Amino acid sequence: MRLFIAIQLSAEMKSAVRDIQDTFRWQHVRGNYTPQENLHTTLAFIGEYGDPDEVLEALEGVSFPAFPITMDKVGCFDDLWWAGLADSDPLQSLARKVRHALAEAGIPFDRKKFKPHITFLRKAEYAGGRKISHMSIEPTTMKVDRISLMRSTFGKNGMIYTELGSVAAQ
Repeated sequence: MRLFIAIQLSAEMKSAVRDIQDTFRWQHVRGNYTPQENLHTTLAFIGEYGDPDEVLEALEGVSFPAFPITMDKVGCFDDLWWAGLADSDPLQSLARKVRHALAEAGIPFDRKKFKPHITFLRKAEYAGGRKISHMSIEPTTMKVDRISLMRSTFGKNGMIYTELGSVAAQ
């Protein structure tokens, strides 16, 4: 099964991302908009792995205090748009701890550098060839008080993300 470790977003953070998506829609940008229930920040992408209980066991050894994160910018990589999170030592520390726990347990994961973001649009297409070059947003903050092991499966209308378990802040 396809697994990843994520921070699930608060209702307020999801609403702020929805507002960004609406701005894109009003500007006639088409593409694959991430459904609200799928919005998250990935701490570690595991990919295909057959034993979620083993992953949860590794995560249970990750200790972290609750801390705030702030979404404060929007950016893109080619046709993929994301909302970025402000620099945060506690967030970077949590990503390191999660990845260390996975490595110690022998669980493979994507070792790309952690860049905290929320993907909200893939395969963006711009009406009339007009591209959005820059967008400012009002910062939105939420408290991170748990991390989740997520499974992604292909559904008839796109990806379906299901929480398999979580670990709470200490």
